[in-house]
Amino acid sequence: MIWLTLRQFRLQAAMVFGGLALLGAALAVSGPGLSDRYDRGLAACGSRDACSNFSTMFFNDHQVQYGALIALVMALPALIGLFWGAPLIARELEGGTHRLAWNQSITRTRWLAAKLGVVGLAAMVAAGLAVRAANWWSGPLDEAVGDRFPRMAPVAFSSHGIVPIGYAAFAFALGVTMGVITRRTLTAMAITLVVFVGVQIAMLVWVRAHLLPTETATVPITLENMSQMTLDHGAKVMTVHTNAEPGAWTLKNHTVDASGDAAGLPASLMSGPCAPPPLEPGPPDPGAAPPDGPPEACFAAIARLGYKQQVTFHPAGHFWPLQWAETGLFAVLTLGLTGVCFHWTRRRVS
Repeated sequence: MIWLTLRQFRLQAAMVFGGLALLGAALAVSGPGLSDRYDRGLAACGSRDACSNFSTMFFNDHQVQYGALIALVMALPALIGLFWGAPLIARELEGGTHRLAWNQSITRTRWLAAKLGVVGLAAMVAAGLAVRAANWWSGPLDEAVGDRFPRMAPVAFSSHGIVPIGYAAFAFALGVTMGVITRRTLTAMAITLVVFVGVQIAMLVWVRAHLLPTETATVPITLENMSQMTLDHGAKVMTVHTNAEPGAWTLKNHTVDASGDAAGLPASLMSGPCAPPPLEPGPPDPGAAPPDGPPEACFAAIARLGYKQQVTFHPAGHFWPLQWAETGLFAVLTLGLTGVCFHWTRRRVS
């Protein structure tokens, strides 16, 4: 039964693993050069500001490739569910070929177990190879982008570590389950896509942040940790966002006054110490460096008035615990769907 499953699956496997082999070869050729350029740039920049500018430029020069790799890693589990999972059983039920196997002394349980085991293992291997190759190649870019796009950020988190393997297993089991229940390949593919995307959104919006206890910190507002400063002219309030610590995933971010109550920064700061520098007369110089942000006097005034930032976040150290927790959750969902497949095949499919 395993040999028959491999024969039926060889075309889909050849397409995916052939594509991954080409991707791996391209990354293996360009990866060492990318890492060398980053190391040489860091060695030559000299100062902290210069290194920061170099890292930003280095990432900007390669952000298209970086984004394409992230998109590939995130799309692969969905493609596996659509083109490996959904047709696996639905195609046999549509063609009636399952009856031939069952009449050859092959039990329903053994028939389904062989298909789920062989193709499901291949799905997890494919996802593991893709994420490993992408993360190896993008290592210098992950370091260059630093706190602006840390691994804990929602998109980066979903394309690093081991969670893509859990996504692939779940998407595959979901596709097979929909195929068993609907007995129609196209219907199963459509439902699989909608449900998988819905589960991914629900995981990001409502679930992931609560898999581990969050941390809360009240931090001073400084030039180093500020990530955003805006002015609402209608409400006459300044808004500031800060980073609690490097690499953290920030969930809540609001300003508190000296007594610890939530409050916005007074807009008068924008016309005083936080006022932007006056524009130079004449046309702007395209080669001039961008402004560095509010002056130090702005942050000194904020500190003098007693304003701080209260941040709720997952620190960078939660990356692997969250990875294991989310992967474990998808493993439970996968096992549940597998149980539905066996029950439906044994009791409902004729």
